[in-house]
Amino acid sequence: MIIAGEASGDLHGAELIWAMRRMDGGIAFFGIGGKAMKRAGAKVTVNAESLSVVGITEVFSKLPQLLKGIAAAKDMLRQLKPDLLVLIDFPDFNLHVAATAKRLKIPVLYYISPQIWAWRSGRIHKIGRRVDHLAVILPFEEGFYRRRKIPATFVGHPLLDHPEIPDHPEKDFGGGNPVDRLSGQSGRSGKGHCYTVGLLPGSRDREVIRHLPAMLEAASLLHRRVPGIRFLVSIAPSLDTGLAEAILEKQRNGLPIERVYGGARHLFSRCHMAVAASGTVTLEAAIAGLPLVIIYKVSGSSYWMGRLLIRVKNISLVNLILGRTILPELIQEEASPERIAQEVEKILTVPGRLEGLRAALINIRHLLGGSGASHRVAQIALQMMRENP
Repeated sequence: MIIAGEASGDLHGAELIWAMRRMDGGIAFFGIGGKAMKRAGAKVTVNAESLSVVGITEVFSKLPQLLKGIAAAKDMLRQLKPDLLVLIDFPDFNLHVAATAKRLKIPVLYYISPQIWAWRSGRIHKIGRRVDHLAVILPFEEGFYRRRKIPATFVGHPLLDHPEIPDHPEKDFGGGNPVDRLSGQSGRSGKGHCYTVGLLPGSRDREVIRHLPAMLEAASLLHRRVPGIRFLVSIAPSLDTGLAEAILEKQRNGLPIERVYGGARHLFSRCHMAVAASGTVTLEAAIAGLPLVIIYKVSGSSYWMGRLLIRVKNISLVNLILGRTILPELIQEEASPERIAQEVEKILTVPGRLEGLRAALINIRHLLGGSGASHRVAQIALQMMRENP
């Protein structure tokens, strides 16, 4: 049984299913997930899209669906008694279900563990009691858990298993790059460089409502300050397209903007840099060598509750993994159009800044352990199933 409560977890769950099937074709899969897990052959009884939520106070608006999903997951455990329960991220939901699995003596493998090293560290006690093994995706997490006597294995990051993320795409920032070819202009002109900036407002409707208007206002400021600049805006497949289009139509104001559908990865190789809502996409962009300004907004109450609980300096996984703040992070009121425009302008116009950021990002792949995460998790899962009495 696999539980993946969000779109990214659904993709990682599907990759794990394919990897396990390559090793043992006789395994049946079921649980909570989305389209990717269905395509991989899992029987999905609860759709992950109905459960996805961001922010602390925002949970209350989806509380009925979440409670219903938890009850359904526990019923599946009792009725079908799987040989293994695999939990993928989605910690508050998954740790509830893990408690039931332990009572039923069903082994629990947690893949992409809760970031308790960053906030709400008290959850370590629940994890120790309810989880048999952790497959962790960040290099420092294995030692963190093992020091607390919880079995953990660093498996690498599953994003590196996605072939559509380019391996350090070559960009010539002076001229002759793909962006210049698509714009029909040379990298240098009488007015200076011609830059393309990606706008990645998020994969949830509420994220787009909070982020896209500020991004578009920042784009208007940049259009006046940086000659030749143009923009690509990512409209994620999980979004209400009409919502994003309405915001664009209201605030476009003659800006040179192109819509990009099908996922943020489709614009990575077409941009010099991007403004992105904090999340998995920032790590995907960094792996592709794309410099970023990272922003994020939640409700005021969620923000202040989060500040009381968060224990790390940075919110961006890129900065956390590299151990220093190389990408600007603009959170809540700091994510104003003026500040966003200032940070983008500095990266584009300060000599050597753009190239320096891209060079620093090259180390991300090495630190994340290379490809093969799904294969390594599949090996752990099969071993746990074999050892289950």
